Amino acid sequence: MATRTDAPSRREQILKEAARLFAERGFHGVGVDEIGAAVGISGPGLYRHFAGKDAMLAELLVGISGQLLTGAKRRLAEADGGAAEAVLDSLIEGHIDFALDDRPLITLHDRELDRLRDSDRKLVRQLQRQYVELWVESLREVYPGLAEPAARSAVHSVFGLLNSTPHLGRPGSLPGRGATAELLHRMARGAFAAAGAE
Repeated sequence: MATRTDAPSRREQILKEAARLFAERGFHGVGVDEIGAAVGISGPGLYRHFAGKDAMLAELLVGISGQLLTGAKRRLAEADGGAAEAVLDSLIEGHIDFALDDRPLITLHDRELDRLRDSDRKLVRQLQRQYVELWVESLREVYPGLAEPAARSAVHSVFGLLNSTPHLGRPGSLPGRGATAELLHRMARGAFAAAGAE
């Protein structure tokens, strides 16, 4: 699997540009020729990598749901029974990385999830439920008095907060990645503290 320091593969380049274009103009507003042009290949050349736009959309949305779940499991494994507060902070940091670095995928999920085949949409939902449950367990470690339904609602609310990044304006208009990440982290912890308050 490629790391952030590796050069992206052609397939990863295609997916990144497809996500950007789909988010900007909608799934039906983008043709394979435009995606191909964005990565320097012909539209038909894309079919060497994907069966079509539907396959790209499915890989983008199933892929990011799987990556979030895998990343959360890795963070929990690395914590290895560490302080509950630190585990929750680590989960928040991971989601903030996604929310700041993959903004087009948030827009794409909001607008285009219903375009997936039923089997792919069900898989996305299954992965998302597992991701939420990891957060719920971690949150209740920090706030043991928080009932499970309230914890689940709090987690979904914080996801809504963190996933608002596509609406924060153009990337250049934000106060800088570090400052934005810090602000989002404080807001997420504040929301959880409010939910856990007696």
